[in-house]
Amino acid sequence: MIRRIHTFPDDVLRKKALPVEHIDAEISELLNDMTETMYNQKGVGLAAPQVGVGLRVIVIDTSVGENPEELIQLINPEITAAEGEQTGEEGCLSIPGEYEAVRRYSKVSVRALNPAGEVIEFDAEGFLARAVQHEIDHLEGTLFIDRIPPYKRDIVKKHIKRRMADGDYGYTADVKS
Repeated sequence: MIRRIHTFPDDVLRKKALPVEHIDAEISELLNDMTETMYNQKGVGLAAPQVGVGLRVIVIDTSVGENPEELIQLINPEITAAEGEQTGEEGCLSIPGEYEAVRRYSKVSVRALNPAGEVIEFDAEGFLARAVQHEIDHLEGTLFIDRIPPYKRDIVKKHIKRRMADGDYGYTADVKS
């Protein structure tokens, strides 16, 4: 099921997500719904708070659904090591239509649970590292606009305010819930 994506300035995006205590049918359904929602919006990643669920769950597919083997579904993800630096343009399904250059680590090591409840560890570099950091930020209540200079953040907020006033901000048409 495609879920509604909450958009900035919705308060749910600023709350720290809670750890998943038990992986059950509800978590499996959440992962599947998040994946379907991400693909429906042609996104690279999605965190549970973006669909209004305050749990530490993320999905990522840097192929945007072109290569199903690239789908990563993570529960309680954490970055255990980071190195290097990269700067690249980022956007966000919760801040549609806005893009800014953001500085991130170029390589991260990640530990999480997979959908079967098994502990997994992997290294991510480049674009995947950027996506992992972006989605884990959502679990902390941090948005990519928090990582840009204040003057740019003010410009983005003005764009959003104008678009909201014009009724041209957010998602409505594709939501099936």
